[in-house]
Amino acid sequence: MHWIALQWQPEADAPLPPMEALGWWALGYTPRVVWLDEALLLEVSACERLWGGRLPLMRLLADTTPAKRLRQAQGATALIALARLRLYAAGVKPPAEVPAALPLHTLTAARDHLDVLERLGCRTWGDVAALPRGGLARRFGKALREALDRGWGLRPEPHRWLTLPDVFEQKLELPALAESAPELMWSANRLLSALQIWLRARQRGAIALELQWTLDLKRYNGVDLPPHQAITVRTAEPTQDMAHLRRLMSERLALTKLSAPASWLRMRTLDTSAWAGASTSFLPEDNRKGDKLHELVERLSARLGPQQVVVPVAQADHRPEAMQRWRPALKKANAPLTAIQPDNLYPAWLLREPLPLEMRDGHPHYLGKLRRLAGPQRLEAGWWGGNEVEGGHPAVRDYYIAESPEAGLVWVYRERLSAPLASDAAPRWYLQGLYA
Repeated sequence: MHWIALQWQPEADAPLPPMEALGWWALGYTPRVVWLDEALLLEVSACERLWGGRLPLMRLLADTTPAKRLRQAQGATALIALARLRLYAAGVKPPAEVPAALPLHTLTAARDHLDVLERLGCRTWGDVAALPRGGLARRFGKALREALDRGWGLRPEPHRWLTLPDVFEQKLELPALAESAPELMWSANRLLSALQIWLRARQRGAIALELQWTLDLKRYNGVDLPPHQAITVRTAEPTQDMAHLRRLMSERLALTKLSAPASWLRMRTLDTSAWAGASTSFLPEDNRKGDKLHELVERLSARLGPQQVVVPVAQADHRPEAMQRWRPALKKANAPLTAIQPDNLYPAWLLREPLPLEMRDGHPHYLGKLRRLAGPQRLEAGWWGGNEVEGGHPAVRDYYIAESPEAGLVWVYRERLSAPLASDAAPRWYLQGLYA
C-alpha cells in the first residue's frame, strides 16, 4: 500500500473551500480517501499507474488543487505519511530510517504520553516499539501499541472512506455577522467553490440553487422575523460555470433586503442534470468569445426583474399585430429561451400598435417622405372574429417595404377600403414595423 498526505494552508484573500469539498476533489483521483487528524489521506497503490506513477500523481495534485498552498508527503502507511507531513510543516528533514527513527511527537497516539515516555528514554517510534508489549499496553493503553503496529504495517488500518453525496448541501458559519449583500456573497464564494468540486465529481450541471441565510435576530423594530431568508438562482441550461452563477447570485442578492444580520449560510442544489461537457469546434467562427445569449438574458432578468426582459412567442394568426405575444424570458424554472423566426420580408421589430402615418401631397411620411421599394403584399385575415375577444377586426391591407430618410427601411401598409367608401375616403397608411 502507498499513501499520500495532503494539508492546505489558509490564505487571507482566498479562503479554503469546506473540508468536505476538499475530500470530494480528492475522490477524482482515488476512491480511498479519508480525513485523519489535520490531513487528507489518499491510498493510491491501486490507481497510481493510471496517473503515470507516484511522482506524476503528486505533481498533478499540486497543479489541480482547489487551494494553492498545499503540502504533500508520502509513505508506506497512513501514519508514516502523516508523520512525514508534520515534519515537512515544521521544516524538519525526515530521517532516513522510517518509521523507526521518526520523532515520537509525530505519532498522534503518543502525544498524551510524551513526558512519561521521554523520561523512559523513548524519543522515536522505534524506542517505544522496543518496549515489552504487555507492559506498554498496561501502562499506556492498547491504542498506542495498535498505532505502532499500523505504522509498521502489521495491522490493517480501519478507515471510513469518504463518499460523494447525491445532493449538494453545505452550511458554514459566517466569520462575522453579515449585514449586506456583498458580505453574504464573500462567504457564498466558498460554497460555490465546493459546488464546483461536487458538480465535476458527479458529472452534473446545476440548473437551480438555493442560498439560505439564518437571521441572528428573532424580532427587529417590533416585528417578528422568520428564522431564515433565501433566494433561488435558476439557469436555462445546466452549467458548471461558477462565474455565471456568481454573477446571477450577486444580482439577486443586490435586490434582496436583509431583514436582520445573518450568522449562518447554507447552499443546496434544487435541480441538476447530466453534464455533457463543453464542445469546441475546429472553425474559429464557431468559438466566439463572450457570454452566451441565455447567460446574458438570465443576468439581465436577475438585475432588472423577470417582467422587464421578454421574448416573442409565435401565435397562430396571420395578422402581424396578432402573430406574436411577449412573455418573460425566464417564465419557468428551466424553460428554454424562445424566439420566433419570421418570414424574411418581415421586419425584426413589430410595433405593438400600428402607427398612423401623416399624409402630405398624397404620400405617406415617417421622418421624411417614404420611398416605396417593394410591394404590395396583400393580406386578408381576421374575418372569423367580430370583436377583440373573438379575434379582432378583419384586416384587409396592402403591405410595402419603404425607405425613410432618417429611419431607414420600414414596413408600412395601406388599408384597402370597401367599394362604397373607396371614392369618398382617402386610403390610410400605417407603420407596422422597423428593419434593423
